[in-house]
Amino acid sequence: MVKIKEFRIVMPMSMEEYEIGISYTIMKMEQQNTNSKEGVEVLQQVPFEDEKLGKGQYTSKNYHLQSKIPSWMKGFAPASALTCPLFSKCSLTIDTVIRPDNGCSENAHNLTSEQLAAREVEVVDIASQSRDYWSKVISAPNVDLTAFRSQRTSRGPLLKGWMDSCRPVMTTYKLVIMDAPIWGLGERLEDCIIAGERALFLACHRLCFAWIDEWYGMTLDHIREMERQTDLLLKKTLKKPAKAGSKHDGKRKTLKEEIVAVGSCT
Repeated sequence: MVKIKEFRIVMPMSMEEYEIGISYTIMKMEQQNTNSKEGVEVLQQVPFEDEKLGKGQYTSKNYHLQSKIPSWMKGFAPASALTCPLFSKCSLTIDTVIRPDNGCSENAHNLTSEQLAAREVEVVDIASQSRDYWSKVISAPNVDLTAFRSQRTSRGPLLKGWMDSCRPVMTTYKLVIMDAPIWGLGERLEDCIIAGERALFLACHRLCFAWIDEWYGMTLDHIREMERQTDLLLKKTLKKPAKAGSKHDGKRKTLKEEIVAVGSCT
């Protein structure tokens, strides 16, 4: 059964700032979590244009994080089996749309009535903290955003009700669609993947604000150059050959990621 879940993540920044901040944060996190055996492999980054979503960036990545899979999956299949045909049947797509609101858009992805009926919605508060399995596995730096205040922007702390009162404000709407057509395992795997994505979204967006003093004032040109250098660094660290044709779009208003080969639950 295909599962559809939409995460709405409200951020205390403008859409233009978010584009810079989230790109910086993703690159920094990928560098921190990549070594010679495991990490993130960027396969493709190219501009795309969708009739419904508009212009954006398509990103395809492989996640080599076998040591982080839960024990129940290790018991089902060894790490080397996670790329076998059984798991290649699985698919995970993440469509991201950003809006200049505080999470009030009810159909940001222009879903059909059938998709809306199947969709589950969760508003994720970046000031909250999770202590579930995936949050521990991700092991991101712990920052208390209810006490944090940016020196460069004077934003924060994020106290109760901040999503209704902060300015500037924007929301990233992440639509996660997971399909694991594996008899006896599919539903559990789908829940596992979506839980892992939620933990990753929360950690990434918490750090995006926590690191605002590092990236605030950067331009898209700075980010594009950093992306190019990070792509080469990750391939070198994972000992993967660099691939030609990686492109970056300078005018992103939406992001679109697709991970077809599921190698782990993050």
